[in-house]
Amino acid sequence: MKFKTRLQITFLTIIILPVLLAVIAFVIIGKVLFVRHPGFDHIPQGVGQMEYLFTEGMAKPLFMYMAISIVGILVVTGILLTIWIARSIFDPIHQLNVAMQNIAEGNLEYMLESNNTGEIGTLYKNYEEMRLRLKESADEKLLAESQNRELVSNITHDLKTPITSIKGYVEGIMDGVADTPEKMDKYIKTIYNKANDMDKLINELTVYSGIDNNRVPYHFLRLNIADYFGDCIEEVGLDLESKNIKLDYSNLTSPDTQIIADPEQLKRVINNIISNSVKYIDRTREPQIDIRILDENDAIRIEIEDNGRGISQRDLPNIFERFYRTDSSRNSSRGGSGIGLSIVKKIVEDHGGYIWATSRENEGTCMHMVFRKYEVSENAREEVYEQ
Repeated sequence: MKFKTRLQITFLTIIILPVLLAVIAFVIIGKVLFVRHPGFDHIPQGVGQMEYLFTEGMAKPLFMYMAISIVGILVVTGILLTIWIARSIFDPIHQLNVAMQNIAEGNLEYMLESNNTGEIGTLYKNYEEMRLRLKESADEKLLAESQNRELVSNITHDLKTPITSIKGYVEGIMDGVADTPEKMDKYIKTIYNKANDMDKLINELTVYSGIDNNRVPYHFLRLNIADYFGDCIEEVGLDLESKNIKLDYSNLTSPDTQIIADPEQLKRVINNIISNSVKYIDRTREPQIDIRILDENDAIRIEIEDNGRGISQRDLPNIFERFYRTDSSRNSSRGGSGIGLSIVKKIVEDHGGYIWATSRENEGTCMHMVFRKYEVSENAREEVYEQ
């Protein structure tokens, strides 16, 4: 019930109820006095009961009893209204105050439930919404802190491993273990590769930090799909060829298909996915990566599929989460920081697209990305045609 309605009911109760009860009390008291009067059986004809009481000197006790009755009526009315207002207003406010104290003390589990549809119900509802948002924010903060601790632990391990290797090989060179040109060449190449791994990891962390905090400026351009992916595949193909991995590319879109994208960030997406595929490639069969571009009316879909180990159905829904790793052991040479695919997902979503994965263990994984096409307006086409 709304406060306005409560006030109206209270006002009407204060005015009407005492008057009504006073009239009823006046009639009842008059009847009682009339019955008790010794001459009530001999009322002159044509004289009313009240008139008879006044002529017989009963006015004083009548008004005395009426005054007592009115005072009693006002007291009872006041008590009833006080109880009603206390239960309907003050008690809920007290409960809300207790709830806010719990919030101030950090207890975000304290719930308030009410069937009231008035202002009190709205206050309770707003409290619940605030509590849930604070709880969600607190949970996200705890999750972020846990993820940051995990990130520090992961990065510490990932940096410590190559540093240890580099120190070991440098000490081997200093101690004269690499006493042949072949050994020296092997040691130097290993040191170089480990340094590259560290550099790649640091760059990945730098990119992730910038993207996660929205500090990476995007430079969106109109990209022709055929031209862009033609150059991209040529670059990727050389790298995969050096690793004896077969690349199959097909573009089923029209030659003039365009999208709006940042070419550098889109290349980062493709390289991250392919790098992930290479990392988990299955060497027991001929490794292969397929890149397909499909036309879907007002959008294009990019599919990057490999024939690697695949991802279990248990891990598949979580692979785009920050710091999530399907490797249970940090000792795996294929282990990473667990942020590569989260970077991919963030970049794709910042382009207005979306990404998902399908996979079967021991068969391979396919990444699906959808981007909206750039459509030239009819006016622009007419202008081009006139020129």
